[in-house]
Amino acid sequence: MSQAAHPAPRSLAEALRARDDVSLAALLRSRPDLITPVPTDLTQLATRAGTRASVLRALERLDRFALQTAEALAVAPDPASYDTLLALMAGDAGDETVAAALPHALAGLREQALVWGDDERLRLVRTARELLAPSPQHPSPTGLGPSVQEATSGMSPGRIQEIVTAAGLPSTHDSVSAVTALTALFNHRKKMGRLLAGAPEPAREVLARLVWGPPYGQVTPEPAAHLRWLLDRGLLLPTAPGTVVLPREVALHLRQGRAHQVPEPLPPAVEPAAAHGPQVVDATAAGQAYTALATVEELLKDWDEGGPAVLRAGGLSVRDLKRTAVALDVSEPVAAFWVELAYAAGLIASDGEADERYAATPAYDEWLERPPAERWSQLAEAWLTATRTAGLVGGRDAKDRALATLGPGLDRSAAPEVRHRVLTLLAGLPAGAAPDTESVLARLRWERPLRGPRSRDGEEDLRSRLARWTLSEAELLGITGRGALSAHGRALLGAPAPGTGSRAASSTPEKIRSAAYAADTSAGGRAAIGPTEPSGPGDKLPVHHHPRPTPALAPLSPAEQSVATAAAARLLAPLLPEPLDHVLLQADLTAVAPGPLRRPLADVLDVLADVESKGGATVYRFTPASVRRALDAGRTATDLHAFLAEHSRTPVPQPLAYLIDDVARKHGHLRVGAASAYVRCDDDTLLNEILVDKRAASLRLRRLAPTVLAAQSDPATLLEGLRAMGYAPAAESAEGDVLIARAHAHRTPPRTAPEPVPDGPPPPDTTLLSAAIRAIRAGDLAATAPRRPAGSGAAPSGGELPRTSSAETLATMQAAVLTGESLWIGYVNAEGAASQRVIAPVKVEGGFVTAYDHTADEVRTYPLHRITGVAELAED
Repeated sequence: MSQAAHPAPRSLAEALRARDDVSLAALLRSRPDLITPVPTDLTQLATRAGTRASVLRALERLDRFALQTAEALAVAPDPASYDTLLALMAGDAGDETVAAALPHALAGLREQALVWGDDERLRLVRTARELLAPSPQHPSPTGLGPSVQEATSGMSPGRIQEIVTAAGLPSTHDSVSAVTALTALFNHRKKMGRLLAGAPEPAREVLARLVWGPPYGQVTPEPAAHLRWLLDRGLLLPTAPGTVVLPREVALHLRQGRAHQVPEPLPPAVEPAAAHGPQVVDATAAGQAYTALATVEELLKDWDEGGPAVLRAGGLSVRDLKRTAVALDVSEPVAAFWVELAYAAGLIASDGEADERYAATPAYDEWLERPPAERWSQLAEAWLTATRTAGLVGGRDAKDRALATLGPGLDRSAAPEVRHRVLTLLAGLPAGAAPDTESVLARLRWERPLRGPRSRDGEEDLRSRLARWTLSEAELLGITGRGALSAHGRALLGAPAPGTGSRAASSTPEKIRSAAYAADTSAGGRAAIGPTEPSGPGDKLPVHHHPRPTPALAPLSPAEQSVATAAAARLLAPLLPEPLDHVLLQADLTAVAPGPLRRPLADVLDVLADVESKGGATVYRFTPASVRRALDAGRTATDLHAFLAEHSRTPVPQPLAYLIDDVARKHGHLRVGAASAYVRCDDDTLLNEILVDKRAASLRLRRLAPTVLAAQSDPATLLEGLRAMGYAPAAESAEGDVLIARAHAHRTPPRTAPEPVPDGPPPPDTTLLSAAIRAIRAGDLAATAPRRPAGSGAAPSGGELPRTSSAETLATMQAAVLTGESLWIGYVNAEGAASQRVIAPVKVEGGFVTAYDHTADEVRTYPLHRITGVAELAED
C-alpha cells in the first residue's frame, strides 16, 4: 500500500482508523482492557490505549527484545525513522541477528498500538515514552541519560556559547542554534572521534565508567583538570549542584551507536538436563498420579468426621498443618499443597457452623465414585487453573501477617499463566527430556522482563518462584515423571504429540483447537488472528521470523479444557494399577496389599487393622485395639473370620484367628453407661478385680450392687481407662443395648470450588470481538462523518454533540423523511449517557422518529425530546 494512497497518520486515532477489522481484533485480543466497556469510537479507543494503566499493562506483557525496541524508541528522536531505530538496536557494526528480529518486534508493538506511524515517522505512544524515557528519578534500562537539548534547557546562553567554542565550533547568535550545533558534533562519528582523541587519559576513564550507566556522577566545586576538560566541552553537563550527567549523544558515540549493551533478539533456549525413555516417564508419572489420589483420599479420610478448626482470620493453624503433615507422612509445605489442591477441586470447605471447622464436601463422595483416572484429571485441571498458591504458605503478606493454609492472601493471578507456560516449555523438549531449571527461569524472565522484579533483599521474583513450584507440584501430581512431561500431561495442555507440528495434530482424539494460534508468537500465549506483518499504512517492512524453540500454546477455553482433560484421563487410565480384591495374610499378624484395593475391601480393612507402612505395597497390622474397633463398629467375630477368608489369597493364620476370638470373647462382657458413668457385669469377681486394681484409682469407682460399679468420670473416659487396663468394655445405651460405634461422616453443605482471581479482563471471544468492532466502526462513522450547517448554525466540531432548537430538529427530520437523506444527531438515553449517531429517518409522528440507525445497524425509534440537535451530512 503506497504512501500516496494512504498519507501518514497524524495521530494514533488515525492510525487505528486505517486498520482493517482483523488488525483491530488482534489489538483488542492482546489488550482486553481496551474493550471493557466497548469504546464509542476509534478516538475513544485511542485515548484509552494511551492511558497510563493500560500502557503499563501492555508493557508488562512484552518480551525482552520487544521491550528493548520500545526503550530504544523512547530515547530516539520523536518521530524516528526505521533506519534510526535499527541503528540504535544493531549499532554501527550492524548486528544481523538484531536486524532480522527487529521487524517482528516492531510489528508486535504496532499490533498492540504502542507504536504508530509509517517507517519514516515511527512514534511511541506518549505514555510509553514517559514511562521508558530516562530521567533522574526513573533511570532508563538503557543506561542512557538526557539529550544535550534536555540537559542544557536551564543553562545560561553565555555558558552554552563557552561550551560550543571549547568544542571547536564557531559561536552562534542564539542558544537554540548553539545546542543544535553541539548535538550535530556529538552525533558525527569522525568529528567526535577527533575531539575525544585529545582527551586526557583520566577523562577517558571517567567516560568509560559512565557510558553504560548510570550516567550521573558527582563533582566537587573545584573539579580536577580532567573533569574540567570534559565539562568545558559539554561531554559532561551539570544537572544540579555537584551532579553531572553524560549526554545521550556522547554515550551513544562511545557505545558505537547501540542503545543496549546486550541486545537479546532471541529467547534463551530451554536446555534438557536429563533424558529418559518416554515409557519410563509415563510409568513414573502414573505412579505419582496414583500416589496423589491416595494422598488426597487419606487427607479427606482423616477429616471425615470433621477436620481442623477454622482460624478467626481464616485458614489452618500452624499446629493443625503440622498434624496433617504427620498424618500424611510428608513435609509441611507438601501437606499445604495437598490441602490447597483439595480445596481448589471443591473437595473440602468450611462447614459454616458456629464452631466452624473444615470438612469434606458432598462433592467428595461423588469424586470417590468416579474411576481413578477421572479423579486424577479433576485434580490436575483444578491445579492448572487455580490462582491460590500453596508455595506462599508460611510467608508474610504486605502487612507482615503470616499466610496460612486455606487462609486469605494466597491468590496470585499470574499463577495459571506461569504453570501453563512452564508446561508448554516442557512440551517443546523431545519426549522424555527433563529441563534444566535455570534455563526455564531464564526463558520466563526473557518473556516477561517487567513482571515481578527482584525484591530489595535479593528474593527471587514471583514468576520464578511460581515456575519452581510448578515443576515440583507437577511432579507430585504425576503430570511429569522424572522431570519430563508425560503423555497425559501433554494431553492436559492440548499440546501436540512429539514430532507433530500443530495442536490440531495432537494425539487426543478430539481436535482440541482449530489452528487459530500462531506458532511463532513471542511472549508465551499471545493469540494471532491475522497476519503478523505490520498493518499500519506505509508499513513496508519484511517480516523475518526468527526461530522460536518452543511454540506458544495459548491457554484453552473452559470447553476445550474439558475435552483435553478427558483425553488426558483416557491416556492415564491404562497406566494406573488395577484395584485388587485380595490381600496376603501373614503369621506375624500383618496383611500385605500388593497394590491398591477396591473400595469395600479397603474401607473394612482400614477399620480392622492399622496401616504400618505404605508404598508400592501397603502393610496392615492387626492388634487387639484394631479388632476391638471393628467389633465396636458392629462386626461380629464370625463376620470378621468370613471376611478374611474371602479376601485372603493365603489361609487365615492361626494367631490372627485366635486374636479375633480372644478379643471378641471379652468384648462387651463389661458394660459402660451414663450414671455419670457406670460399669455393670454379670461376673462380680471381675468387678472385684477392677476395684482393687491401683490403675483404676483415677476413675474413682464404687460398688452400687454386686454387678454394678459407679464412676465419677464420663462414659468415654471410663471406656478409655478400662481399655488401658487391658479390659474390653462395650458402651451401652440408656435402654441397655450395646452401642455400635460407627464412624460418622461429617459433610459441609454444598459448596462450590473457589473461583480463580483473573489477571485482568478475560480475553474476548470471537462473538464479542465482532460485535465490539462493528459498534466501534459505526460510532466512528457517526463521529467523523462530514457535516454541513443545520439551519443558520455551524456544524459542531471536536466531538461535540449538535445543538438545534426543537423546531429546527423537527423540520430537519421531516425534510429528511421526504428526501431519504441521512442525518447526524446527538442523543441522550434514559440513563443520561450522551452519544452521537447517523440515522436515516423513515417516519416522524407522535413525538417520536423512526429511523434506520447506521451506528447500531438496525431500525430504532427515538423520542424527539431526547435528541439534542441535528446536522445534515455533507454531500460527499
